[in-house]
Parts: sequence; structure tokens; C-alpha cells
Amino acid sequence: MSGNGVPGRTGETMGRIGLPESIRSLAARTWDALIVGAGHNGLACAAYLSQAGRRVLVLEARERVGGACTLEESWPGMRASPCAYLCGLLHPKIITELDLTRRGFEWRAARAGMFVPFEDGESLQLEGNPARCEAEIRRVAPGDLAGWKAMSDVIRRARDALRPPNDNDLWLDPEPSRSKVERRLRGDREAMQLLFHWSMAEFLEQFLDSERLHTALLGQGVIGTNASPFDPGTASVHFHHSSGRMFGNPGAWGYVSGGIGVVSFLLCDAAREAGAVVACDAPVERIFPGEGVELADGAVIHAPIVISNADPQTTAWLLGDSADSRWGARVKSIPTEGCAVKANVLMSELPNFRARPGVLEAHHFGQVNTPLAPEAWLSAFSRAKEGSLPDQLWTELYFQTASDPSITQPGRHVVSVFAQYVPYAFKSGTWDNRRDETGQLILSTLECFCSNVPSSVVDMRVYGPPDIERKVGLHGGHIFHGECLPPFMWDRRLTCRTPMDGFYLCGAGTHPGGSVIGINGRNAAMAVLADQS
Repeated sequence: MSGNGVPGRTGETMGRIGLPESIRSLAARTWDALIVGAGHNGLACAAYLSQAGRRVLVLEARERVGGACTLEESWPGMRASPCAYLCGLLHPKIITELDLTRRGFEWRAARAGMFVPFEDGESLQLEGNPARCEAEIRRVAPGDLAGWKAMSDVIRRARDALRPPNDNDLWLDPEPSRSKVERRLRGDREAMQLLFHWSMAEFLEQFLDSERLHTALLGQGVIGTNASPFDPGTASVHFHHSSGRMFGNPGAWGYVSGGIGVVSFLLCDAAREAGAVVACDAPVERIFPGEGVELADGAVIHAPIVISNADPQTTAWLLGDSADSRWGARVKSIPTEGCAVKANVLMSELPNFRARPGVLEAHHFGQVNTPLAPEAWLSAFSRAKEGSLPDQLWTELYFQTASDPSITQPGRHVVSVFAQYVPYAFKSGTWDNRRDETGQLILSTLECFCSNVPSSVVDMRVYGPPDIERKVGLHGGHIFHGECLPPFMWDRRLTCRTPMDGFYLCGAGTHPGGSVIGINGRNAAMAVLADQS
């Protein structure tokens, strides 16, 4: 553990590792593979290739590694990530094969599950413990208990069929065909509907009658997605986020001790210990498949293999005329306009929810969703599309400091807020002159549910889609490198192999999709090694 409480060699500098040697020196060396971007998938790819004996150079444009999964001191002595915040889909193979636990990786399940307060004083606490969760359903909507069990079972069946806890996990197949997915589901009509057709609203309507439950759960189908929960395919977004198996806990999410960026820092350690060279402040300007890259300063670095961890749109721009035309057209067809705002809020105490008062209660150890009624969902989505802010936001809140004080100072809490919908571009004004207004909208939304907001708010950092685009390098500010709806998932998501010889992708724009997963990077490394065998 480093002096700042972040484990690992890379953690000692919070991912700011600089240039290991001059660009001229790096360009003079012989490389087997170049990786463009030091996000967590690029670092995982580098680790696997280096362990296989390949000479690997990772080039990162920014001053620190991790991309959207990193850490920075938003305030002195207080760490937070500008994007990622929770860990639930990191693949078990990444944890075990790259020995992350030995390196210092610790994961705590958000044991309280999901808490939903309502403005009328009612609330819902859906804990991970099945018996307690069912008792809460029985209390709030007794007629829906059987439907709740049936709905949960559809997710379980789809998870077990597609993502069994062994090498048959379809996330390990870099190019899963639709027929392969359908064979796995064995004619399970409900699982097929969940995966490819139902909106989140339709999914809930199939099993639950309670309007209260519908309102509580609608947001789980649109996390990071530029669609309303009434749009076809949004139920699949919920399944994607429910398909993990962190340490044998199906569907569980939790906190990484020290902050989510620790995942990237430990992957960087694994890559460097295996022999990879990772260079920050080294922006790539052009990619030449099968030849190498040109940096922003004009330096050219050669390698027969180039792998991009950048999002597909940025990658296509870096390829320029070198991009295969059909592949380039497909990339352009992928929606990448972000609709979410991320805020890190510094507070003197945790939010005090009127529905269940207290500033360190059971619900502070899970996640909180502040809900929207169906008509408010539609209005918010429509207004954001038109370039306006809604009257109220749907928010997802996380409180890592409740269980992990290592990331903050005594008497201070950092609340992570992920909210929708906001416009990428305003019809009137810009993010630079409307960022504060958006921050106030976040606080006014929380004020509807919390008695100590805004009084306990000390400061906040607000990141709209263009801020995420600028800060992290994600085209359109889309946190998943493009939509994770059915037309862009499974057999329809980009694969790590491309039509361009000597060029691969390893980022979240490839199968199996976005979030802190790591297997995208592993899949790319395995493809490179297989193609060279």
C-alpha cells in the first residue's frame, strides 16, 4: 500500500507515471505491439501480451492512466473518479489471471442493495439478501411477490445460459453469433425478449402490477443509455448490468477499496511487471495498421500490430484514410451522444433522506435511486433531446466514504451522482455557461428527498457529456463507447478483429460492451496471439 492509501506501484502516483524515457528513445526500440490508450482494457491487453513474451508499448495521451476508470484528488486529500464509480462486471479471469487480489485489489459488495425514496415519505429497500428483499416486496406490494420472483428468475436463466461461471461464458467469445446466443437460451421466450426486445417498462409490466415498483425500477434500464425506459431493448441494459459474478455473487455490485481507479492502477502494475512499457503524455495523432503510429509531435513509432483502446469513433478519426470503408461506415452508425451527467459532491455529512432519516443508515451502504414517474421520464428524455434541461433528474447515488474512509478526510464525504437526462449540446447556451445551472438542478432534485441538501453541501464537480469527452477522451461523452442497446450488442457489437491487417480494438466499443470489465482487453490479446500462432 502506498503512502496515499492506494495500492501498487502505479497507485503511488495516482496513475501519473509520465514518460519512462524520451519519445526518441521509445521510437528507436523494437516493438511487437503498440496499444493506443491506457484505459483499463488497454492495460489488461498489455498485461496478457507481455506475459506471452511480446514487447508492448502503451501510449496514453493524458497525464494519468485509467481513462474513465481512474482516480484524482477532486479536493485535497479526497479521491474520486470523474466517470466510473462502482465495480460489478470486472471479469473473474482478469482478477485471477492477473493476480489482482495479491496486488491489493479488495472489493466490498454494496450489501444494502438499492434504496428508493419517494417524495410522499414511502421508500423501498431492495437488499441483496433474498429473504429481506422479498419481505420488503411483501410490505410494499404484497400482490407482486410471485411476479418479483418470476422476473428475477428470467434474469437468472439468461445469466446462467450466456454467462456460466466457467470457460463457456460467452463474454470470452470475441465474436458470438446470434445463432449461438439463441442456442444457449434453448427456446426460452422470456429470456429472448429480455435480451433483444422488451423495453424496461414492458419487462416490468410482464411481471409486476405495482406502480410503485415500476417507478422504482424504470431507471435500471437506461443507465448511461440515450433512450427512455419505454424504448424497445432497454430491458437488455438492465440485464447487462445484472450479468456479473463478482467473487461468486451473481448480479452484485460493490466498491473497490481505495476507489475504482485502483483497478486500472493494478492492471498497469501487472502490465509493467510483465515487461510492458506504459507512457503517459504521449498523444497519438495517426494510426497506420500493421505499421505503427505517429505521435502529435511528429515522432513515428513502428510495430506490426496496433491495438486501439480508444472509442471506435476516435479510432476511426486516428485511422483516417487507412480505415476500411465498410468498417468505417459501421462505426459511424453507432450512436455515441452521451445523455448523463456525473457529479462528485463534497458533503459534511451523508444525505439525510426524509423517508428513512439518518446520516449513516443501512441504505448508505448500497446505492440510491431517486425516481421519476413515467410521464416525468418521457418529458425529461424529450427535453434533453431538444437541448434543454428537465425539471427534475433521475439520479443514482453512491457513498463509498460510508464504508471506505480511506478516500476522504475526517468529517467529509464524497457522494457520487450519476444523473439523466441532460443534453450533449444546449439549444441555448453552452456547458461552460450552464454547468452551474446543471449542478443546481442536481441539488434541487436531491432536495426533494433529503433534508440536509443543500445545507450540507461543501462543493461539487459537475461533468456533462462534453466535459467527459474532453477530460477522458470519449467521443460524445458516452461512457460505454457507444450504445449498449440490442442493435449494438452481442453479434452486432464491434469485434476486436478488424478488416485492417495488423490492427485490433480492445476497448468498451467491442464485445461484450461497456463498464469496468477488462475482458475486452483480454479478448483482443488472445486474438492477437491466436492470429500469430
